[in-house]
Amino acid sequence: MLPEKVTVERPRNPEHGDYATNLAMQVAKPAGLNPRELAGWLAESLSQRDEITSAEVAGPGFLNLRLAADAQAAIVRDVLTKGSTFGTGDIYRGLRVNLEFVSANPTGPIHLGGSRWAAVGDALGRVLTAQGAEVTREYYFNDAGAQIDRFVRSLVASARGEEIPEDGYGGEYVAEIASEVVRGQSDDVLALPPEERDEVFRRVGVGLMFDEIKRSLHEFGTDFDVFFHEDSLHNSGAVAECVQRLKDSGNLYHSEGAWWLRSTEFGDDKDRVVIKSDGAPAYIAGDIAYLRDKSERGFQLCLYMLGADHHGYVSRLKAAAAAMGQDPQSVEVLIGQLVNLVRDGEPVRMSKRAGTVVTLEDLVEAVGVDAARYSLIRSSVDSAVDIDLDLISRHTNENPVFYVQYAHARLSSLQRNALSLGIDRGDVAGADLSLLTHDREGDLIRTLGEFPRVVRSAAELREPHRVARYLEDLASAYHRFYDACRVLQPGDDQPGPLTVARLHLCEAARQVLANGLSLLGVSAPEQM
Repeated sequence: MLPEKVTVERPRNPEHGDYATNLAMQVAKPAGLNPRELAGWLAESLSQRDEITSAEVAGPGFLNLRLAADAQAAIVRDVLTKGSTFGTGDIYRGLRVNLEFVSANPTGPIHLGGSRWAAVGDALGRVLTAQGAEVTREYYFNDAGAQIDRFVRSLVASARGEEIPEDGYGGEYVAEIASEVVRGQSDDVLALPPEERDEVFRRVGVGLMFDEIKRSLHEFGTDFDVFFHEDSLHNSGAVAECVQRLKDSGNLYHSEGAWWLRSTEFGDDKDRVVIKSDGAPAYIAGDIAYLRDKSERGFQLCLYMLGADHHGYVSRLKAAAAAMGQDPQSVEVLIGQLVNLVRDGEPVRMSKRAGTVVTLEDLVEAVGVDAARYSLIRSSVDSAVDIDLDLISRHTNENPVFYVQYAHARLSSLQRNALSLGIDRGDVAGADLSLLTHDREGDLIRTLGEFPRVVRSAAELREPHRVARYLEDLASAYHRFYDACRVLQPGDDQPGPLTVARLHLCEAARQVLANGLSLLGVSAPEQM
């Protein structure tokens, strides 16, 4: 009779209690009871518990609860006892997750869309790991296909001092890589027969570009466990084997000279060409072989993080998994919307080096790694985001990352100041935390207690931005507390039990801020 999930929330109006639940309204109808009457019975029962000071019925059957001081003290003790592990859970313990993100073609620097995934994907990996998952961060290295051919032609044209082909890649980076390819060869590569020459530019040029991509990602704080090469699927025969398997199962049919996947039978909006009429494999052929490879490596959940122009891949990949006999629910596709940079209310000009796009390096150079990562993570990927370079460069409370980091630095400074005054807060077990009865103390404590739920929700919903928004709420709760409650006494006043209790509360707030920033891959400075 009880619902699968019981909703318990903190009311926006503190006069409505510390927590509120609509449980009585959820249960009353199936039980054939009046919601308000059921809420009254629940209130009477809960009021008998030591952890609850009051339970009141509101409206048609809401239940408002207030916690006892000892129950709030338990939250502070829990934070300080668990330390850096506070907020972790085990809902995904034993689950092997393949998290594929960024996977930009090695034809140019990481652009803003890839930068968003570099930040969000890494944060999601951290959040899933915090809930017990075994996460493998994977970069799908697209080193096959027409885009690489265009990149090679662009490099060759640049090296020969010719105009870049109309469908090629522009920007200073092309000239830089082309020059490096030529310099790195013992023989005159441009004098080689065209086929040999192009192969050198393909092998060396793509490698140099990919090394640069890896370097910029590493400096951004995003590292991968696996770099998977697309051409290995073709060279190993994995693509051909999957195609034959689909033919044998009847999930591939021949029409108009091509081989088609019966993807509409598995929920896709149309059937997809797997082998084109000229005999060449379509892009989805590699996707199918890649899915099978992930399954054979033992991954139970495959997460793909793709750009705004890849909406069709959601049903396509699930259909491909089903056609290969895999559970389509083991495939999840997250679609990220566009990122725009603005300054003085105007779009930022394109990158000179990249030619047509603003790159990850441009963003980091403008605002630094922490501000870049935080600003890319703090909004839901479902929506486009405008990043105001002026705002996130300011050292003011209007800048969200500064606001959160400053709260951590302020708390770190507070602990240093206490030690300089000879105040040792000692072990939390010996502190009288029941003295923390001020409204602002209670608000801060209850905010701390929300952290495990926030991390769990971020993992379940694949939304690490929830952690960032929570940290801003926590920083706000701390600043309000600090303005209302003096922690260190002035002059020569001897610290009492309340000072010690507040120091423990402050250390708990600092710890949770540090834990949350760590999940985002953002530093927690001790001074600013």
